[in-house]
Amino acid sequence: MNNYLKKGFKQVIIGIGLCFIGPVVISQSFKNQDHPFFIIVLIVGSILSFLAVYYGYRGISNILNGTLGPKNKLN
Repeated sequence: MNNYLKKGFKQVIIGIGLCFIGPVVISQSFKNQDHPFFIIVLIVGSILSFLAVYYGYRGISNILNGTLGPKNKLN
């Protein structure tokens, strides 16, 4: 199996895991708004949600590079 494919599938799996963890952390922070760590937990949940999108994008990009070949730069 191509190195791009392995790396891409790992990143997509990490992204899918973070797609579940991020919103759960955000919803838990909104349930406990009067807790002193509300802002910190909300920031951590937001970062996890952003990382889910990032890992999903990078994973799909690597899978496409593994199947179709890396894109050629014409410069």
